[in-house]
Amino acid sequence: MGGEEDNPLLNVWKGEKEKVGGTKEEEEVETSVGWTADGLPLGHASVVGEPVARSQWNSSLFACLGRNDEFCSSDLEVCLLGSFVPCMLYGSNVERIDSGPGTYANHCLPYTGLYLLGNSLFGWNCLAPWFSYPSRTAIRRKFNLEGSCEAFTRSCGCCRGMIEDEEQREHCEAACDFATHFCCHACSLCQEGRELRRRLPHPGFNNRSVLVMIPPVEQAMGRGF
Repeated sequence: MGGEEDNPLLNVWKGEKEKVGGTKEEEEVETSVGWTADGLPLGHASVVGEPVARSQWNSSLFACLGRNDEFCSSDLEVCLLGSFVPCMLYGSNVERIDSGPGTYANHCLPYTGLYLLGNSLFGWNCLAPWFSYPSRTAIRRKFNLEGSCEAFTRSCGCCRGMIEDEEQREHCEAACDFATHFCCHACSLCQEGRELRRRLPHPGFNNRSVLVMIPPVEQAMGRGF
């Protein structure tokens, strides 16, 4: 967990934040206003010191078969990939977050090596979660999703002080992301896959070019003089 800050997935999220620039006055106004997860501005005085509300995950951690909606077929596909070839599901998830060149191979191949090494040495996939858990942190930050600590606090009503401290909350949430990947690895990959498929199209469909065939213009033979 020491190399979290150097992970390219988290650097993508940081780069998106650094793109937002402006004058000092604009930054102060933006900080004092705040924004909800749906992009709606919050009030000024009524929300001072209150954390911005975060969205909940589209499906629970153990909803392996997904929901009975238009995404049902892809949910079943995600479940099968997470159960039998998690390296492909992990690579696909990362590719949707960061569609840079070679993203799929750069994450799928190291994951496969750690997966085979963990199963051969220890009998289960205990090494790959150390490599893959930053993807969950990147998804949670990108879509402003509720973390495990915040969900627990909301359900039981305790530890309010920790949630209000943004830095402390983020450290706790990153540790919970790792614990979720380590203890429920296949389920966490499937939950992330379902979330990404509902929110982002596959990068291969974004730059798809359409070839339009135009029939040739009808030509008439002219008369010779």
